[in-house]
Amino acid sequence: MDLAGILVIDKPKGLTSHDVVLKVRKAINVRKVGHLGTLDPMATGVLPLCIGRATKIARFLDNVKKEYVAKIRFGVETDSYDATGRVIDETDTSSICEEDVRRTLQHFKGKMEQIPPMFSAIKVNGTPLYKLARKGIYIERKPREIEIYSIDIEEVNLPYLVLRISCSKGTYIRSLGHDIGMRLGCGAHLVALRRIKNGQFTLEDSIGLDQPYDKLIEKIIDTDDVISSIPDAAVNG
Repeated sequence: MDLAGILVIDKPKGLTSHDVVLKVRKAINVRKVGHLGTLDPMATGVLPLCIGRATKIARFLDNVKKEYVAKIRFGVETDSYDATGRVIDETDTSSICEEDVRRTLQHFKGKMEQIPPMFSAIKVNGTPLYKLARKGIYIERKPREIEIYSIDIEEVNLPYLVLRISCSKGTYIRSLGHDIGMRLGCGAHLVALRRIKNGQFTLEDSIGLDQPYDKLIEKIIDTDDVISSIPDAAVNG
């Protein structure tokens, strides 16, 4: 069987995106599998995989809006900007109120420059930043232009905050949480992250990684259906 199309996995916590690729290759016995939009090991949710010859259209599916639900903890900074890192600073948050948070979020809408975290896969002279960070080597990172299309509060239970965020490709939600905390003057880190949408693909399209072969095969979205939904400008431009 010549399997080709998009298989959307609901990535579990604790696996890298590459781990998911390897597991799916083995589960459906297909050599060509590639993922769209990397998710950190701590993150869960929508991870589209290009199967077989669908890998040829991956570049048309990558530069898309992403949507996340993120839980942030104020008052505690970590070196990785998330819960997997080492705590580097703690600040009292008792004086911060919900109105402070809402007012601060207004500064994080639209186009902006974002500095990627040191704990990231971005390479400098061929070496991923996270490998340097693990050695205690920190270097200056160039800011990148990103866009936050919407940032809405889902829940406030200070010092915790749950946000729903729609953003451009290349946005680091860990950096966003860190920057919000810095603007509030108390620091922050990401406690949990779930991607609920990646371009046209949603949680409703996804399947768990632990499902049997037949179920995984049934969930593969036909390549022609995917191509028909790609804007002409993306393909021809």
